[in-house]
Amino acid sequence: MDQSNRYADLSLNEADLIAGGKHLLVAYKLIPAKGYGFLEVAAHIAAESSTGTNVEVSTTDDFTRGVDALVYDIDETAFGDEGVTGGGLMKVAYPVELFDPNLIDGHYNVSHMWSLILGNNQGMGDHEGLRMLDFMVPECMIRKFDGPSAGIADLWKVLGRPEVDGGYISGTIIKPKLGLRPEPFAKACLDFWLGGDFIKNDEPQANQPFCPMKVVIPKVAEAMDRAQQETGQAKLFSANATADYHGECVARGEYILSEFAKYGNEKHVAFLIDGFVTGPAGVTTARRAFPDTFLHFHRAGHGAVTSYKSPMGMDPLCYMKLARLQGASGIHTGTMGYGKMEGHGKETVLAYMLERDECMGHYFNQKWYGMKPTAPIISGGMNALRLPGFFENLGHGNVINTCGGGSFGHIDSPAAGGKSLDQAYDCWKSGTDPIEYAKTHGEFARAFESFPGDADKLYPGWRDKLGVHK
Repeated sequence: MDQSNRYADLSLNEADLIAGGKHLLVAYKLIPAKGYGFLEVAAHIAAESSTGTNVEVSTTDDFTRGVDALVYDIDETAFGDEGVTGGGLMKVAYPVELFDPNLIDGHYNVSHMWSLILGNNQGMGDHEGLRMLDFMVPECMIRKFDGPSAGIADLWKVLGRPEVDGGYISGTIIKPKLGLRPEPFAKACLDFWLGGDFIKNDEPQANQPFCPMKVVIPKVAEAMDRAQQETGQAKLFSANATADYHGECVARGEYILSEFAKYGNEKHVAFLIDGFVTGPAGVTTARRAFPDTFLHFHRAGHGAVTSYKSPMGMDPLCYMKLARLQGASGIHTGTMGYGKMEGHGKETVLAYMLERDECMGHYFNQKWYGMKPTAPIISGGMNALRLPGFFENLGHGNVINTCGGGSFGHIDSPAAGGKSLDQAYDCWKSGTDPIEYAKTHGEFARAFESFPGDADKLYPGWRDKLGVHK
């Protein structure tokens, strides 16, 4: 049934919708199934994700029709043969009244919003692809989402840095990701902290029988204290508090904080929450139970819905926006084409959307109206040699970077790996040629020998210039 007479109004003006402030706007890439018209399918999507279905129902009244989602713009050939199967652009205006505030405090929740704008409409039979490309949340809704309560400024403060533009936080991920028992795990932490700042659990590390949380966490807290005494510098640890049940998440968080508090280091702790697999409920539980603790949003599994190879799901930019609305202090953004994961250099918009109070996305300019920023966390195949180019592309270094192999793969030691990361940032910030910088900075220089494949690709002729002939 073609419902375009009810669920589409192409006379609507986007600027007027934005100025009115009463609609959440969404841009999608649509690939209709064969035999279906573009506007027909677009209208069905608007119906399915608001007040309608595939048939007229007797319970519809005038009020119901007043909160219909409406297709207001289409371009059937916007993408041509781009990507997997091409497709066109459609934009939908969702009345604010459709969205679900909490009973307890009137705040909006991402779970409900997500189910409307990217829910059942994903599984409809009259399209071959529906991918959310961008969305814009109006001020009246932005002010009623939790947003972050802690942020990178709190970590900079712990590290004794300025709370504005405090700079790069060098970090690692304990490797191997599974298989270490408590003593080797804590030793690996100490070995890195003697040179770097920040350690995160790899996402599967939590409470395995061979490395139970109540054995390993006290040892890690002790290792942090020892590293701080030996270096005279503050250190940070992101502990995995992910759990299916909110009570378990809170219990893990309270236990972790209590162990670090024995050394006065409870403010040196972040909580890693696997936000994709636990969903918004897991993130919001940590955000509200521990508002003073940095909420480290890991997105393991996100590629199932954000991969550029898929005609379904959502663009990574949408996922960044959802994370900030939920209250993530920091979220993994990928490495923007500089690491091992899928990505490209123009993904800088992912970081800018998280950090700034106003940012132009793929289709919409999003204002955040004073909502605290979310820090970009850069992870996945990075090392000291890749960082100068990454910083140059991003334009700043106010990020957390976790290099597993980039630290533990350093030819000298994990501590040397950590120092090489800080030196890479200093190299870029000072505007020094990396080869020239390496001549006077040993840990950075040895990164060339540690990662010769990257060195050959990024800095041709480095062996002769640095006198390395082996």
